[in-house]
Amino acid sequence: MRLLICRHGATSSNEAHRYLGLTDEPLSATGRTQCMRAGVFPQVQRVYVSRLARARESAQICFPQAELIEVAGLEEFDFGAFEGRSAAEMYDDPVYRAWVDGGCTGACPGGDSRAGYVARVCAAFEGLVHEAFQRGEERLVIVAHGGTIMAIFSAFADSQCEGFAGYDDYFCWQVAPAEGLEARVCLEGSSLRIGGVRRWAGTLE
Repeated sequence: MRLLICRHGATSSNEAHRYLGLTDEPLSATGRTQCMRAGVFPQVQRVYVSRLARARESAQICFPQAELIEVAGLEEFDFGAFEGRSAAEMYDDPVYRAWVDGGCTGACPGGDSRAGYVARVCAAFEGLVHEAFQRGEERLVIVAHGGTIMAIFSAFADSQCEGFAGYDDYFCWQVAPAEGLEARVCLEGSSLRIGGVRRWAGTLE
């Protein structure tokens, strides 16, 4: 089965380099333009989206004929006390510095840890994949968040992902707003793997 997973277009917080997790912020004018430039694909009939408005708005622009299905668990990382603030603003904050110096793996105050977040996203993704295989679908399309993509690919990408050094590294899988990744998803028993990854070029086979 083919997978296309896209990050939403930019919001005002993205443009200001502020941490944006569960705050339900709409696309900015720039974000809407980014989505339109990514392309419009009326042939796609079903798209799975996170429950945050910026993902739904992006899907409505790129996949205007699709049924949009919200999926709990695909939301962005919960940055807790860091939400809405920039790295520059928190440069001298010892709690923030400790989180960054720890590779951003520990729990944000009042928010997610890396391990907990990856587990949450991957559980939602695995459910979608199993259901899609049961229905005999040939393509799974998801519009969500940068963190969603990093969580999924760092957990499930196989070692044959050319052009993605450190395929099991969370930050290897960063994508820009309104960009995405295409891949092949395989199920072997209960084991799920992702291979044949490439950056989305704005086309659909």
